[in-house]
Formats: sequence, structure tokens, C-alpha cells
Amino acid sequence: MSAPDCTLCELPTDGVDVTDDAGNEFCCPGCRDVYAALGDVDVDADAVRERRRAGDEGGEAGGDEAGDDVPADHEATFLEVDGMHCATCEAFIETVATRTEGVSAASASYVTDTVRIDHDPDGVSTDDLSEAVSGLGYSAYPRDDAFARRQADNMATARLAAGVLVGMAVMLQYIVIIYPTYFAFPFYNERTLEYLDQAMSSTSGTYFFIVIAVLTTVVLLFTGKPILRGAYVSAKTRSPNMDLLVAIAAVSAYVYSTLAVIFVESPSIYYDVTVAIIVIVTVGNSYEDSIKKRATELLSDLTAVQVDSARRVVGTGDASGGSDAADAGAVTQTEEVAIDALEPEDRLLVRAGERAPVDGEVVAGDAAVDESVVTGESMPVRKTAGDDVVGGSVVADGSLTIAVGPDASSSLDRVAELVWDLQSGNHGVQKLADRLATVFVPVVLAVAVVAAAANLALGNGVTEAMLVGLTVLIVSCPCALGLATPLAVAAGIRDALERSIVIFDDTVFERVRDATTVVFDKTGTLTTGEMEVIAADVDDDLLRLAAALEERSAHPVGRAIAAARARGDARGDPDASPAPAAVADGGTTESASPDDGAGATAGGDAGGATDALAVEGFESHARGVSGTVDGTDVVVGHPALFDERGWTVPDEIRRAVAEARDVGRVPVAVGRDGAAEGVVVVGDELREGWEETVTALADEGVDVVVLTGDDERAATVFEEHEAVSSVFAGVPPEGKAETITRLKASGLTVMVGDGTNDAPALAAADLGIALGGGTAMAADAADVAIVDDDLGSVATVFELSRAAGRRVKGNIGWAFLYNAVAIPLAVTGLLNPLFAAVAMGASSLLVVTNSSRALLE
Repeated sequence: MSAPDCTLCELPTDGVDVTDDAGNEFCCPGCRDVYAALGDVDVDADAVRERRRAGDEGGEAGGDEAGDDVPADHEATFLEVDGMHCATCEAFIETVATRTEGVSAASASYVTDTVRIDHDPDGVSTDDLSEAVSGLGYSAYPRDDAFARRQADNMATARLAAGVLVGMAVMLQYIVIIYPTYFAFPFYNERTLEYLDQAMSSTSGTYFFIVIAVLTTVVLLFTGKPILRGAYVSAKTRSPNMDLLVAIAAVSAYVYSTLAVIFVESPSIYYDVTVAIIVIVTVGNSYEDSIKKRATELLSDLTAVQVDSARRVVGTGDASGGSDAADAGAVTQTEEVAIDALEPEDRLLVRAGERAPVDGEVVAGDAAVDESVVTGESMPVRKTAGDDVVGGSVVADGSLTIAVGPDASSSLDRVAELVWDLQSGNHGVQKLADRLATVFVPVVLAVAVVAAAANLALGNGVTEAMLVGLTVLIVSCPCALGLATPLAVAAGIRDALERSIVIFDDTVFERVRDATTVVFDKTGTLTTGEMEVIAADVDDDLLRLAAALEERSAHPVGRAIAAARARGDARGDPDASPAPAAVADGGTTESASPDDGAGATAGGDAGGATDALAVEGFESHARGVSGTVDGTDVVVGHPALFDERGWTVPDEIRRAVAEARDVGRVPVAVGRDGAAEGVVVVGDELREGWEETVTALADEGVDVVVLTGDDERAATVFEEHEAVSSVFAGVPPEGKAETITRLKASGLTVMVGDGTNDAPALAAADLGIALGGGTAMAADAADVAIVDDDLGSVATVFELSRAAGRRVKGNIGWAFLYNAVAIPLAVTGLLNPLFAAVAMGASSLLVVTNSSRALLE
């Protein structure tokens, strides 16, 4: 009988004996601690599993009711949907998807442009799903389809270009020909104006109006398609938004003008209003999108960690390899195959520096493996025949032959799927302008209808009544309201970009203002993620010998010792933060376990100040290294390594090692010629400004939580800090995501992290902030990325959010103040559509000018 899953994160508990007083079983102490601290939060583990299977986030998803089961034979497909930009789009996409035969559930998020669809793979394919969701201007495609993404970007560019160019052609005719007939134009003499009046009243004038109508149709239907689509979805879901207000004004002017061309002999046409509204709003939205795209390009140097191919062993030679890692690949022949082609028990060769493509078991070789990308533990683990290897982990040295596991899958891929699952359930908030539009749109429509009806009741003609109603719709200032949010958000994104902060989602500024909890990952976030020598209680000569030995190590601790000796700065207090140092293999994952030594296998000569020393008989061990340096036998590592070799370890050295371990450091003993003589303490450097950042957040009334996959002793400094509310240590990626889910039950939660193992938590949070030095998966899961790794920028995000909120409210306040004056004038007939359009343009110009100012001085 298999062991039950972890009560918190659902990982298997096979071979793990971690329980609480109630008998609940956990995969690790970290999950137990989280459950103990947050177990009183009303989060049902069974409901969590149900939600993840059904893709239903708290009942908000469309389609099936919350709690409905997804059939066991259904699988989840994640599509990227271009064109979603509001909460009504989410509801519409979910409805369309769930109406497709063979689909059991769907959950969409415009924040991440993602929809998860649970479906019968035999009855409906990915192409069928893409086709079903695509339509009305939406374009759905697999998330990894770069070509489809480029096509979507190209179409958006084409819509904008067509709108600007064709719109210019229409406006040119108005400026040169039509407007002079409305006013005593100063550039034309009386004779010319008389000629234009006669021409507009003739058959030639009708043809001229038809040409303008055709050009305007292109702008309205092609450039304005996303706006019309948003209006349709808004009406379909009975959720009025800004798209509906803008579309009503543009379409009303277009319909009135077209009817006037057909039925009126000397018509007054307002195609210019349609063109101006569509083009102005499209340009505003495009400007916001271009700012976000430019910001995203800053992260192009992030390293993607998933692999799509493997080196499969096909030779008939001895693949058992023995114990030497190098032998694992010396007698085998291999072929490059796609991950999808792998079968259980296939043999894969993974060389130094490469990632294990899938989970499996070592059948040959001996190497140090870095599993930090998935587990969060940065210290490489020695792997030999019979040991399990996690897909996505890196072979630090040597090479391994791995037998593919029964599922032929990767733990890293499962983390990625968890991220996508969480993203598809991350429903966006309704923007302030859209919330106001739910009231404003019906009011404007009612006023326009009543004004037109009143004119008819007073005996005025149909044309005059329609003009009054049209004027009300135009003067309601859809451009100013439509630009209020995107331009203010674009200003925020622009100002953030100047501070090396990348904003991926335009709802960030609205969401972060209400945050009640900020959760920080430890290593790579609150710390640099780089191993540094903090103190060395050994004489210079022995340290020089130890560094010469460690230069041949690929282990982070060994490299830190070698690098520190080369600079001559390996001295200090074991309890202090280390001085900055350039470590050969700096990372963004959780820090080393205090129980490990400096063990690794040969990693090449690091060079430096010890090149002249001769090293012979270099050996790596699970907890250290040994060799002969200039004729002296040297050992560096855990005291247990000295015991194994029969070397003497004084009690004071054992005590020093234990004390350093207790404060979360990584101590290694150093000895020569049969005896340990000193201790070198290595640790993770605290990031500059971390105290100021957590203190500033705490002063704002925000609860600060530290969440880490590292050993609890390495988090002692945070537990003791008065600004930190809680610390959860030893938590795996799935456990982090569930911890965030539980914290969200008590308020809006922000997660700050950097590594792939943080990605599920970043995606699960109401708002995710990734440090830019992290992995691509972390950045993909987050809403914000801090490119220059400045932790102080977290506080800046909050400052920008508050400033952007004030700017949006200021823009909308101006627009409504304008409406309070202009709409009554339109109702009384004191404004005609032309002057209404001019007033609308002036209002929009003020919004643009206000938004162009910097948010932060």
C-alpha cells in the first residue's frame, strides 16, 4: 500500500516520517510547520485538489460549477489567448470553451493571457481547442508557439498602422474640404467656399461622401475590431465596460453619417468623430502595450531551464560504467531524441553542465548533481548507481547514465505545469474605469434616448432629435475615459522601467495597493544566493594549501574558498555577513545545507594565486576533498571525513563547526598531515538593504513573511528580526504555492522570489515579484521583475502603485467633471456634434498631458 500524499502540498510521503499531533502526514518538516501555523485558515485540502483538477478558482471560472469533477481521462491544455484585456473577456472565453464538445472545464486569466482547458484528448485536439476559442478577434495558440505570437503582434501593428494612415486620409479631407463649409475658413475666399458648398450638394459630393464612408469603415471594422469585440463581449456578459462606451459613440457617429449620406440631400457627416475615437483609443492602448513589450525585452538574457531533447544510449558497449563518472560516457554510443520519444527504462547520458531531461535512476557514473532549480537546495548532492535524479537538475561534474522513470516525465515540467495551472486561475481585477463604466454607460444611453425623445415630443424633426442624441454620446468623452487608465498605467510602467523594474501586467498598480502580506523567498532574494567565505580560523599557509585543492572542485563551497584566498579576504566573524565576492558559480536558489561539507568532484582548475602549487592525488568525497599539495597531505571538509580517514579532530574544532552550523552557516574543517587545524566558515551573503525593505513594509502595516526551502537554521537571522512576522523553512515548491494560497485567505498576498522553485508560489500569489537575476520560469510566473536585483525596488513598486492610482483617479475625475458640464449643454442643444468632437479632443489632450508627467519626482 502506497503512502498518503502530503497534507499540505500533495507530494508523496514515501520514505518520509513527518507527522503532526493529529496524525497528518507531510513530505517535509517545512510543510508541517506551515500547516501548523496556517492550518486554522479555512482552506480544505480536498477542495484544493478539486480546484486544481477542475481549473476552477473559487467558483469564478466559467463552465462547470465549482466542485464538479473533471473526468479522470481528461487532460489539461494551456493556451495563450491574444486579445483578452478585461474580466468580461475571461468570462466569455470560459463560456465559449466549455460549450465545446469534449471539454469539461475551463479557466481563463487576462492577467497572464492564459486559458486552461480540461478536455477529452481523444475527442478534441489542441488544434480544435485553439479554433474553438479563436474568433471575434481573439487568437488562441499553444503557449510555446512563438510563430503564432509573432503573428498576433504583427496583426496588432497592422491594425494600428491602418488606423493611423487611413485616418489621416479621412481627416485630411475634412480639414481641406468639409470643415471650410462649416465655418468661414480664413484660408479660403468667398468664391472658393461657394464652390465647395455647391460641390458638396451635387452628385459628386455624394460620391465623395461614399469614399470617406468606405475609408471610415476600414478604420472602424479593422482598426477598431478589438474595441468592437470588447463591446460585444461586454454586452453579451451584461457587464458594461469602457469598450462598450467607446464603441457606442463611434458606431453612433458612423451610423448617423451613413444614413445622412443615403437619405439627406446636403448631409452633415461625422465620420471624423468615428475615426478620432477609434484611432485615439487604439493609439493609447498600443502605447501602453509597447511600453510593456520594451520592458519585457530587458529580460531576454534570463536562462530558460527546460530541455526538449535528450541523449539516449544506443550503443552495445558496457554502459554500467563502474564508479568513475567519466566512464559512464566513454564506452557508449548515443542519439539525440525528443523528450516525447522517451520510454520508461531508456538509458540517457547526461554530461557535466547538462540538465537531466526527465526523472530517473542512476545506473552508472558518480557525480555531484545540483537539484536547486526544483528543490531549492543549492548544495550539489553526490549521486551514484541506485540514486534517484530529479528532471531539470544539473550534473555539476563528471557524467551519469540515467534510466528513465516510469512516467518519463520531469519534475521541472511538473513545476512548469503547476505554474501554468495557477496562472490560468489568476483572474484579473476589474479596472477602475470599467467599474465606473458599469454605471456610467447605462446613464449616458438613458440620457441620450431621453434627450432625443424629448426633442421629438417638442415637435422637432427626426434629424434634429438624432443629432441631439448623437451629441450626448460623443460629448460623454469616451476618449478621455478610455485613455485615463492606459496612459496612467503606461506612465507607471515607463517610470518603473527607468528604475529597472519591469511590469508585465497592467493591473499590478491596482492590485498591489491593497496588499496585506508580502512573502519573501530567502536565498537569491533576501540574500544574494552566492556562497561566500565569512571567516577562516586557519593560518595563511594552510589556507593557501586548502585553496589550491579547492580550485579543482566544482562545489560552491570549494569555489568560495578558492576565490576568497585568491583575493586574500578570508577573515572575519562567523556570525557576520560576508564581504562581497565573485563566486565562480553564483546562483539564485536556496542556500547550502549547514550539514554538508565542501565535497565535489573535479571541476577544472579555477586559476588564481595558487597556480604554482603542485596538486597530486586529488580526490572528491561526499563531504569534502583531499589530496597532496606540494608534498603535504591536505583534507578539507566535514569532520566526519577526517574521522573516516583516521585523522585527529580537536574538540575545539568540533565545537566551532557545531556553533557555525547552529546559525545556518556551512563550516568546513581544514587539516594537513593527519590532523585538523582550523575551520573555514562559508555562508550566503545577506542582500544589501534587506532590513530597510522589510522594515518599510512593516511600518506600512504589511505582514512580512519569509518562506524558504532551506534549513531552518539558515533562516535564524530573519526569525529574530522584529519586522518579520513569520518564517517558514524547509518548504518545497508545491508547499510554497499552498502556503501562499492559505495566506491569501486572510488578505491580498504578494510573493517576492527569484528561482524556478519559487515559480509556483509567484503564480499562486495575488501579485508576484521576481528578481531579474533569476530564471525565466520565475519571471514568466511573476507580474513584476526587478532587473537589477535591487531589493529596495520592492518598496518602489508600492510607491509607483500609489502614484499611478492617484493619476488614474485624477484623469477620470477630470473626464467626469468635463461631462458634468458638457452633457447638459448637449441635452439642451447648445452643442452640435462637431463642437462636441472638438471638446472631446481637448479633454483627451488634457488627459494625455497629465499622464505624460513623471509619477515619482
